[in-house]
Amino acid sequence: MKIYYIKYKNIYILLIILIVLLVLGFLFSRNAAVKTFNNKDNIYYEGNAEDNMVAFTCNVDWGEELIPDMLEIFEKEDVEITFFVTGKWAENNPNLLKLMSEKGHEIGSHGYLHRNYGDLSYEINLNEIKKADNIIAKIIGQKPLLFAPPSGDYNDNTIKASMEQNHKIIMWSVDTIDWRNDSNKDKIIERVIQKSKKNSIVLMHPKEETIKALPIIIKELKNKGLNVGKASDVLK
Repeated sequence: MKIYYIKYKNIYILLIILIVLLVLGFLFSRNAAVKTFNNKDNIYYEGNAEDNMVAFTCNVDWGEELIPDMLEIFEKEDVEITFFVTGKWAENNPNLLKLMSEKGHEIGSHGYLHRNYGDLSYEINLNEIKKADNIIAKIIGQKPLLFAPPSGDYNDNTIKASMEQNHKIIMWSVDTIDWRNDSNKDKIIERVIQKSKKNSIVLMHPKEETIKALPIIIKELKNKGLNVGKASDVLK
């Protein structure tokens, strides 16, 4: 009886060890997956470069009638920025998108439709991002490397899908809030000049008051020793 007791006791101990190892293995793989797909290092609210540079980003899902005026200002000031365009907008404005790219501006993805990606599943996030990538690449001959979720709204599925497409997620540290009806030229200038510093990422849209403010903003930033460039210019 004693031999059987020892035998069963050993089996019991081995089962306990096996269960513990299985649980630890599950937790490790789960944590590894979270680290892979929820890596906050892939999300940039500001840059990390050494140069005294401020990035201008312009999210585009409307306002195509104002884009030529913006391009003219940027050309005159010798400035190249990042335009994040939706795939739907790119489909409807292929020639304008080509012009933006030909003038040296960086083209990033804003997803296919302007929607809250934080409410979407992984599959829908991935489809929206891939669809926009394919449309943009077909028009300008290059797949975007950066993704800006509309309204800055994202979840773990968005992060996983963007990493699947080898995108960095670009947010912002300075918001012009130019989409609001009470935002005028002076308010936009004040917001940008007061808050901008080395490696800031400035968010704007194609709005009339923004266009009025741009030449002054660029001049004032240069007076502060800050050059204006693309999102990729402030990323290592």
